[in-house]
Amino acid sequence: MDNSIQQIFIQFLSQFRFEEKHLDYPHAYRQMDLLEILATKSNSGIQVFDLNKKANIFFSSNFSKVLGYEYSDFADPNYQFFADKIHPDERQQLALNGVATIKMFNAFSVEDKLSHKVVDEYRMLNARNQYVRVIEQYQVLELDATGQLWLLMSIVDISPNQEAFHHGKRQLLNFKTGNFVSLDSSVKPALDLTRRESEILDLVKRGYLSKEISNMLNISVHTVNTHRQRILEKLGANNSHEAVGFAGKFGLLG
Repeated sequence: MDNSIQQIFIQFLSQFRFEEKHLDYPHAYRQMDLLEILATKSNSGIQVFDLNKKANIFFSSNFSKVLGYEYSDFADPNYQFFADKIHPDERQQLALNGVATIKMFNAFSVEDKLSHKVVDEYRMLNARNQYVRVIEQYQVLELDATGQLWLLMSIVDISPNQEAFHHGKRQLLNFKTGNFVSLDSSVKPALDLTRRESEILDLVKRGYLSKEISNMLNISVHTVNTHRQRILEKLGANNSHEAVGFAGKFGLLG
């Protein structure tokens, strides 16, 4: 990881402060025993990052085998070994994405923190010195007793789609509703709201109802509601509250 990006990452993580009484480590380590079984059965690599310790505290024993490596290929199962295997064209962006992902989850409600995952696709170097496409699912494993992010889990698999591609791919999945939202900067314009949609969503954010918005903008209630429905569809949101939250996190509102 580039030193400047690493410094940004470390500085960002410093904002997370914990009290030991709010952290149930015995329960967390019992969860990791179950993750080891899951990894073995699914042939997926699983890791857990601890925001309190600012370090990875768990790698499934088969993590290296996902890419064809043996445990003996590296002295210690730390993240740097695997970070160095990421394609250089995508390594820096993925590091920045890691900060962006934690920021996004940190801004979610407790319910949303526990019902979303980020799905990344990118290239890694396998033991045969070939770059292969992998899928990484990144989600919250545990919150502390106050609802703050604590343990983050990622699951890495070889992608069934090995077609050539020139940039990573990111999506946000609400796994309770099945809704996907693209976080890929290369397709971000698909998420952009029109001027009128942004205007209406801003008024919704300020607490105005459709009838009030209709009067303020001199358009019909039907038109307002049509815009609101399109906003939900574009953002993959279930309701206006969720749409306002997503739009804010994606920088689509002023």
